[in-house]
Amino acid sequence: MTRIANERAALADSLWTATANSAPARPALDHAAEADVAIVGGGYTGLSAALRLAEAGQRVILLEAETPGWGASGRNGGQVNPGFKDSPDEIEARFGDGLGRRMVALAGEAGDLVFDLIDRHGIACAPRRTGWIRAATTPKALASLGDLARQWQARGAEVEPLDRRAIAALTGTEAYLGGLIDRRGGNLHPLNYALGLAAAAERAGARLHGQSRVTALHANGEVVTVETAAGRVTARAALICTNAYTGRLADPLGRSVLPVTSIQVATEPLGDNLAQSILPDGQQVSDSRRLLLYFRKDAEGRFIMGGRGALGEAGTRARHQALRAASLRLYPHLKDVRWTHAWGGDVALTASHRPGLHRLAPGVMAALGYNGRGVAMATAMGRLLADWAQGRPEADLGFPVTEARTIPFHRFRRLGLGPTVAAFSVLDRLGV
Repeated sequence: MTRIANERAALADSLWTATANSAPARPALDHAAEADVAIVGGGYTGLSAALRLAEAGQRVILLEAETPGWGASGRNGGQVNPGFKDSPDEIEARFGDGLGRRMVALAGEAGDLVFDLIDRHGIACAPRRTGWIRAATTPKALASLGDLARQWQARGAEVEPLDRRAIAALTGTEAYLGGLIDRRGGNLHPLNYALGLAAAAERAGARLHGQSRVTALHANGEVVTVETAAGRVTARAALICTNAYTGRLADPLGRSVLPVTSIQVATEPLGDNLAQSILPDGQQVSDSRRLLLYFRKDAEGRFIMGGRGALGEAGTRARHQALRAASLRLYPHLKDVRWTHAWGGDVALTASHRPGLHRLAPGVMAALGYNGRGVAMATAMGRLLADWAQGRPEADLGFPVTEARTIPFHRFRRLGLGPTVAAFSVLDRLGV
């Protein structure tokens, strides 16, 4: 398959789908089954949880509405970016020395977890741990990134500030004032990473079913029943791992995040000389714009640019073209290169900019809301869910467990995205 199945045309022409490893058919659940843990959602969160549980000897059944990696886990930029949006100092001030430090450690070590899983399970997803560059477009952003680098350095992390000359040498563009490089980060083929987690979970004994959209969930305190159109799973615990594609399942879970479309465009493989002039050491970049740009090259030398999407087919295609134009402003020598793919999907934003770990009912827990850092954080949160499902007390998870709360005026939030995006675009052009 070369396009994302069951997706609207403007989002379906994914480079990752076109270059994915082969995967076995995972037929729909069509009978009543029993498990220790039922998992709803086959993205990084659910797959990470399934793998950890199966390796611990738990009977695991995972139900995915489409196929593993169909959502954001198979469509993102493939950037393994550690940490929260909040700085370590902010997290520790908010949550205290004990819990705050454990949260900072969880987020800071999330990249280690990803690359360790890849190594241990031999996942063929073109991993490169070259580091994550955060690039400043304004003096205020440069000062903030410098402070962030110092905070991580004080905690022993390999994070270094970059001046204008250093960031120009690493990126191949003079567009940025400076920034930082977080050498804990890296990049990979995101869909192949998801498919590799799925295969590893199955080898460990987990049962994965595609085309098995969950229609209902019931918890009575001792047993949880998860229903699909043609089957059901009875388990002692259920994990909800549906992120931006939650919808009305386990309401108000889906209204605790704001689904926002993120899109990408990709070129054909660049020739050697051109490739060496753009990100010559293979890092990925996220910049400090309000409508941030994120970009890198893949293992075959294709240039990939991502950013905020839009509603509707015409709006999405216009945003794709805007990303190509932004790429040319950074790298004018891409002007004769052919753009071959354009795609996108929804990511989940939270009001706090931190993931949510939510107790939904006795025996039911959910994790979602990765705010564009899902490769690392979803993998880590899946592991937390697995630990909880095996009996670890909530107080020992190292992350706050809360009730899912609806974002105020959630039903109107997408209506306001257009004016907000337009305003942010003006502010970014003014450099303020």
